Amino acid sequence: MNTFTYIFLIALVLSYSVQFWLSKRQASYVLKHRDQVPEAFTESITLEAHQKAADYTVEKGKLGDIDSVVGIVFLLLLTLGGGISLVFNFWAGFEFSPIVAGIASLASIFFLMSLFELPTTLYQTFVIEEKYGFNKSTMNQFIKDQLMQLALVAVIGLPLLALILWVMQAIGDTWWIWTWAILMSFSLLMSWLYPTVIAPLFNDFTPLEEGTLKERINQLLDRCGFSSNGIFIMDGSKRSGHGNAYFTGMGSNKRIVFFDTLAESLDDDEMEAVLAHELGHFKRKHVIKMLVASSIMSLISLGVLGWLITQDWFFTGLGVNTASNAAALLLFMLVSPVFTTFMTPISAYFQRKFEFEADDFAAEHAQASKLISGLVKLYKENASTLTPDPLFSAFHYSHPPAAIRIAHLEPKL
Repeated sequence: MNTFTYIFLIALVLSYSVQFWLSKRQASYVLKHRDQVPEAFTESITLEAHQKAADYTVEKGKLGDIDSVVGIVFLLLLTLGGGISLVFNFWAGFEFSPIVAGIASLASIFFLMSLFELPTTLYQTFVIEEKYGFNKSTMNQFIKDQLMQLALVAVIGLPLLALILWVMQAIGDTWWIWTWAILMSFSLLMSWLYPTVIAPLFNDFTPLEEGTLKERINQLLDRCGFSSNGIFIMDGSKRSGHGNAYFTGMGSNKRIVFFDTLAESLDDDEMEAVLAHELGHFKRKHVIKMLVASSIMSLISLGVLGWLITQDWFFTGLGVNTASNAAALLLFMLVSPVFTTFMTPISAYFQRKFEFEADDFAAEHAQASKLISGLVKLYKENASTLTPDPLFSAFHYSHPPAAIRIAHLEPKL
């Protein structure tokens, strides 16, 4: 072990200590307020629904803690436990080129990671989600989804990985700039292709039927100066009872998607208000801002990796004795979250700020009262707790807590 080993272990302990402390605070706070519906929701949320949300939140939190422990163990086994070296040495024993051996090593480790995560995923889906009435998936559907995701990784991810490893080997010291350009181009391409190529592999998308709702949505789009490639209903109910709505795609390939569960639970006014909120993200340029921020962070991260890859202590300090481009990529992906934990609340703060701005936009172009009632229905039907711990929510929540969000909208009624 070298100095970096101790730095890594200290960062690991600090990071997960904070995470477990926040999780404990969340569970304690939610349970403390379990037996009383917040005053702002007494007319719209029953005590039974409030308690269901509390219990659901606590159970998910417990599973999240277990998943974190499993993740810590697996991370230490791969790094200081010698797992990465073992896998890379195995594939190095074959007469493969460095790029092919690197791809095989990374694919093997990613596959092991997915197997490690499988038990908690199964428990989340078929125990917790089933218990609270959300799971609609079957084991056959679950297996089909897993195999489809594996196939997509093989067809799309492995060629991309091969290209990056080739760039790292062939370009020289500026490889990280070229890699950044490739990743950004790939991200934009996938965003454009996702609605029409990727998403239909998992769900059916039915154009919204002609009628009052579609007419109102088109009028809203016209008022906001927004063009899309269609309005679709997605069969989300074949996997989950949770409801949602989102925009997807880029340029001429943008489309609006409503979960069928959402369409069944909200009235036309509420659907219009929820859509206006989503439109607000585009009109306030949140998508572009997040894309720029992500691009800058990616460039900085790759620049740091470009330096670390030349440092022997980076490899030996994390239990890898033979340096390689593939090993450097893997180590950076595994370890960087440990050192960036405390950036999470910064990102969450800006995301919550964007949500307030989108709510303001919705209040201007639809009925604020209908956005409130629609949000309350979503909180209820998704069993979202109305009483999160303030510190936990400040650290993790990408959306403002229910009471704060509703209070922000009420002056606009």
